[in-house]
Amino acid sequence: MAEQAPAEVLAPFAEELRQLAATGVPDDVARPGTRLPDADLLDAHGSPVTLHEALGRRPAVVVFYRGAWCPYCNLALRAYQDELVEPLAARGAGLIAISPQKPDGTLTVRETNQLTFTVLSDAGNTIAGRLGILTEPTDDAKAAQAVLGLDVAASNADGTAVIPMPTTLVVDGSGTIRWIDVHPDYVSRSEPAAILAAYDALI
Repeated sequence: MAEQAPAEVLAPFAEELRQLAATGVPDDVARPGTRLPDADLLDAHGSPVTLHEALGRRPAVVVFYRGAWCPYCNLALRAYQDELVEPLAARGAGLIAISPQKPDGTLTVRETNQLTFTVLSDAGNTIAGRLGILTEPTDDAKAAQAVLGLDVAASNADGTAVIPMPTTLVVDGSGTIRWIDVHPDYVSRSEPAAILAAYDALI
């Protein structure tokens, strides 16, 4: 993108990242030892399912991502497909990814990245809101996104531009959060090796 977009378009994103890094992880983020919230979600075909139903009473890694439009999210999800699916399955654990986008965006993510794990839509950011991980692009960032042909609000199921900070949780079979890793800087993500290490240490 740096090679294709003018500097004046990219500058708001750099400033947004600076602000996010300065603010850091919100104070009210869910803590290990608390129960993972439940809510009605939608699968990639628009069928309703609760998060706890999708978990199926087994331990899991739950990943919150911004949407199909986010290149960093797609890179991370492909890495998780390649490096987490089989190791987690060998441990009897699942992998679930959640975003606030419409189900058709969820389907796009699954098909584009050839994901075999569960990908769900949290319309209205109900669960992400209860976890305390919500944010929204700055007005300048939204304007820069529009120049690039991106409308986050149009991709989200609730018509807002509110999105989760990239976040990874390790959840045990009872639905209790054992580990949470929040990334206000959306360029960085939880590394697969760190996720597996947290899982092995806590589950």
